[in-house]
Amino acid sequence: MSQPPSPPLLDVRGLSVSLPGPKGSRLQALRHLDLSLAHGESLALIGESGSGKTLTALTLMGLLPPGAQVEGHVSLQGQSLLDLDENDWGHWRGRRVAMVFQEPLTALNPLQKILAQVMEPIVLHRLAPDRASARDRALAQLARVGLAPTQAQAYPHQLSGGQRQRALIAMALAGDPDLLIADEPTTALDAVLRVQILDLLDALVKERGMGLLLISHDLALTARRVQRLAVMYGGRLMEQGPAAEMLTRPRHPYTRALWAARPRLGGGRDQPLQVLPGGVPSLAQVGPGCPFHPRCPMAQPRCAAEAPPWTGRLACWEVTE
Repeated sequence: MSQPPSPPLLDVRGLSVSLPGPKGSRLQALRHLDLSLAHGESLALIGESGSGKTLTALTLMGLLPPGAQVEGHVSLQGQSLLDLDENDWGHWRGRRVAMVFQEPLTALNPLQKILAQVMEPIVLHRLAPDRASARDRALAQLARVGLAPTQAQAYPHQLSGGQRQRALIAMALAGDPDLLIADEPTTALDAVLRVQILDLLDALVKERGMGLLLISHDLALTARRVQRLAVMYGGRLMEQGPAAEMLTRPRHPYTRALWAARPRLGGGRDQPLQVLPGGVPSLAQVGPGCPFHPRCPMAQPRCAAEAPPWTGRLACWEVTE
């Protein structure tokens, strides 16, 4: 008899998040998200700023702002994350799920040396028998991400942007988490460093067998370094599927627009870029229909009146699977 499929590492179903609005109103920030991630799998959450990507990550980390209300199901290895209290989260954050935040210079403590900050989760979660062993483990972690012992003794401001990003990755991995969330880990880095950081994350996923949720606005850079893509807009999923397939055959008009807007290799400095008119709507501007309809070249009247159902792969009235 064949073995039943193993449950996913991360299972998100029907996730909705609302935030306090003016005059006692509620603003719907995330709407009915479905995501899953297996051990050793990488998934990129793609979309423009304001699409809801970071809020999704904060939900998975139990770091939502006061007044946020959450509905749906979110579990990690079968444990419901929405049922954890703050004491439980103290045991889970860093140990079971960890996050690389966008700005390493603000995420790192400016008053502590890098080594001390990487040691902290090791000591906190008792992953080493004594401080000497914790120090050795932290140094090994820093070496794995490409930082030398001399850089381990530096303060954050003494490192370059790429070195600080590597230190932040080492700190997130120090607790040996099952799930790593990387929120725009290549922000403010040059093109070479962006590729290096993404290649490092890809290698670490393969080595450790952990799950990686990579958040980015850069479809072209990210897509070739993950196994699956999920495209978000206005707090909803627009399209999801294998990365290679979505690159060669994007289906949703928003995915097509993101892909068309990329610079072409060999196009030169004067190459024209296809611009997507308009901007991501604010939470107060999102109506009952598809949030992308004001910018969509295929929009029809019902797109504004009713949100298309999520099929597990696509949410669009005008494109079928």
